Amino acid sequence: TVLISKDMLPISFVEGDGFKELMEYIEPEYTVPARKTIMARLEKLHIECAAAVSNKLTVAEKVAITTDSWTALNTESYVTITCHFIRQWKMESVALQTHAMPKRHTAENLADMLNTAAETWNLKGKITACVHDNTSNIVLANTALLKWESNPCFAHTLQLAINDVFKVSSINCVVGAASRLISHFNHSMVATQALKLKQQQQNLPQHHLMQYCKTRWNSISDMCERLQEQRWAIAAMLFDRSFTKLAEARTLELTDNWQIIKELLPVLRSLKCATTALCGESEVSISMVYPVTATLLSKHLKPVPEESNKVTEFKTAVSESLRWHLEPAALHRAGKAAIISSLLDPYAPVRMAVREKLDELLSNLLQNKDNIAGLGPHISMLEVEAANSTVKLRTECDKHIAMATLFGDDYYMEKASVQTELKNYILEPYIPPDQDPLEWWRVNENRYRKLARLAKTYLCIPATSVPAERVFSAAGLINRLRSRLSPEHVGMLIFLNKN
Repeated sequence: TVLISKDMLPISFVEGDGFKELMEYIEPEYTVPARKTIMARLEKLHIECAAAVSNKLTVAEKVAITTDSWTALNTESYVTITCHFIRQWKMESVALQTHAMPKRHTAENLADMLNTAAETWNLKGKITACVHDNTSNIVLANTALLKWESNPCFAHTLQLAINDVFKVSSINCVVGAASRLISHFNHSMVATQALKLKQQQQNLPQHHLMQYCKTRWNSISDMCERLQEQRWAIAAMLFDRSFTKLAEARTLELTDNWQIIKELLPVLRSLKCATTALCGESEVSISMVYPVTATLLSKHLKPVPEESNKVTEFKTAVSESLRWHLEPAALHRAGKAAIISSLLDPYAPVRMAVREKLDELLSNLLQNKDNIAGLGPHISMLEVEAANSTVKLRTECDKHIAMATLFGDDYYMEKASVQTELKNYILEPYIPPDQDPLEWWRVNENRYRKLARLAKTYLCIPATSVPAERVFSAAGLINRLRSRLSPEHVGMLIFLNKN
């Protein structure tokens, strides 16, 4: 049973002649259980695993979720939800569910499914944010219909910025020419074998060319990287008239585009690194969104005089799109999870990336001693949640006076304590890049009790929805060998495999 769930084997695996012969060789007295017995054991294992996951979630003060949808080979539509939280200052994650969704993927239906999942796992009031892609239905569900913060996937946003570039005709021509060349090899066995021969002759790695796919992250970088690696093998094959006709070679040759691809590669590598760096599940990532974006804009996407006009156009288009999607240009947008998380990450480039906004926020915070309503909903939330362990600060003036009357001097001491923690924390030395921010908070939790609670609330949020999308790799279980699996059993097997 464990073997089937861990390796995502078909249930019919136990009925295979090879498996029966193997078990008879290993243990002649062992009777291989029937398919129904295996399914019953899997259902029991699922109940036990779900109980263990529920126990983990019970002790979590705050959590973040990621979600995405996918379609199986049998055209059944599924929605996956994963959950992330900090326990004993270690990042933990679980796969909550993979459920079939036969209804239309409207914002209302998606919101209902997410709400139901939150209720099922007793997460009501615990969810800080949901990380999702940028499709309009899931964005609307999380911004208008649900009571937690909507956090777009950074990797998907970056991919949107790259795709926006292809609206620039000059760049679109380069990508189109490269795609035509690769398609020629992908659809011709003669061309593929000829390329292998040239690779051998030039002692090049015998790699296949990689095609660009608009929906696959980093595929434009992978395509250009592979083309640059195999440039001379490709050129040799195109000039060899025993394999390529002259007219065909003239159509496929990239000519001046080779130089553009070479100049684009450093930019594409930096964009790929940005995506890769923020796709982890076991370390803090949300706090790096703005620092990574700031670095891309100020360094890697900054035009230089010696580059071609097409490369400059590429950088400019990506920069403009990134600024539109991500740059915290206004104070009211600075309450987003990524900004608050950047404040709570003691790593230098993280806090420095939002330093200007941070100074403005803290200045407002310290000046408005009698009323925090002017700070905006998210910044007032920063102070309110930090003081949540003892007293809730009120934004309306009359409630503020009433609370002060009720609690007396303790109320003002508590508020001063929040401000003191913020002041002292900002003056803390930055940690080195190889130190885990969560380890810093574990050591300093007793010094910053209120901010530590806030750190647990926000630093658990993933920067991308990759955790939910990684479930797709397990989704390959729905093939012709398992086409009879019910959606309930599909979700059960994925749950067992991922937990």
